[in-house]
Amino acid sequence: MLLSTLLIIVGFALLIKGADFLVEGSSNVAKKFHIPEIIVGLTIVSIGTSMPELFVSSISAINKSSDMAIGNIIGSNLCNLLLILGLSTVIKPVKFQRETRLIEIPMCLAVTIIFMIFCNTSGIVSRAEAICLLVLLIAFIIYTIIMSKKGEQFDQENDKIDEVKTEDKPISMVKSILFIILGIIGLKIGGDLTVENATNIARMFNLSEKIISLTILAIGTSLPELVTSVTAAIKGNSDIAIGNIIGSNMFNILLIIGVTSLIYPLVYNFTYNIQMTILIIATIVLALFPAIPPKNEMNRFNGAIYLIMYVIYMCILFMV
Repeated sequence: MLLSTLLIIVGFALLIKGADFLVEGSSNVAKKFHIPEIIVGLTIVSIGTSMPELFVSSISAINKSSDMAIGNIIGSNLCNLLLILGLSTVIKPVKFQRETRLIEIPMCLAVTIIFMIFCNTSGIVSRAEAICLLVLLIAFIIYTIIMSKKGEQFDQENDKIDEVKTEDKPISMVKSILFIILGIIGLKIGGDLTVENATNIARMFNLSEKIISLTILAIGTSLPELVTSVTAAIKGNSDIAIGNIIGSNMFNILLIIGVTSLIYPLVYNFTYNIQMTILIIATIVLALFPAIPPKNEMNRFNGAIYLIMYVIYMCILFMV
């Protein structure tokens, strides 16, 4: 038991550091080839924070643990919205950009509903549905590229990239490639350790894979988003905090479920409909926050509502 717990902690550490290495190496390679930094930030960096979920879910799918693969994503998205965004907002109120209110939050809601429909049509996320999710992913990336060229609306995102740039010294191409390789190795080993030992603990306590994936795995793989969003909130970079969460939730469904289901079609446990419904409600509530005074802002009271919703969600999870 103690060994499994320690190995899960080691696994999480490798997942986080592996994602960090992969993002740093990939970003530097992209800069070497003169890919605009804003595109790097909106794609590579956003995907990078979702790498732990990708490796955990993919390894779970390969091991034919569909409950862990799907539960990890649903749990991570709920953790991102209710716990991480709620906590970030309690620290510092979040301002909503116009495109976030009118496009990105509705887009995130639509993707979540599509995901739920795919899961419930046949009780399996098929390869054909996986391809649909990946097509939507490409469309979302194209959207980020188009929006990135609008200049002033993305000034604060540019500030984020610039901030990263000033903190990180340029590294050589050889070192960048080494970082990418180390990142992938760290993610693979970390994913293996996390999934295997979380499964062992579940068996020891006679817990279902669903409970483990929605709690331990979900919170553990969301640590990069937690660190990024809370740090952004403390520094007053509010749109980074909310942008990181929305982007991560989009990539979790479109990229991770898409890739994972393409590798091995995921069998859906219909008891997840409770958590999926809570996730959709939480996203609808996020869409309503900008319309509630003070408008275009998610204040500390709204953040507290999200934290209370997360506590209620955890209570429902262990009672149902």
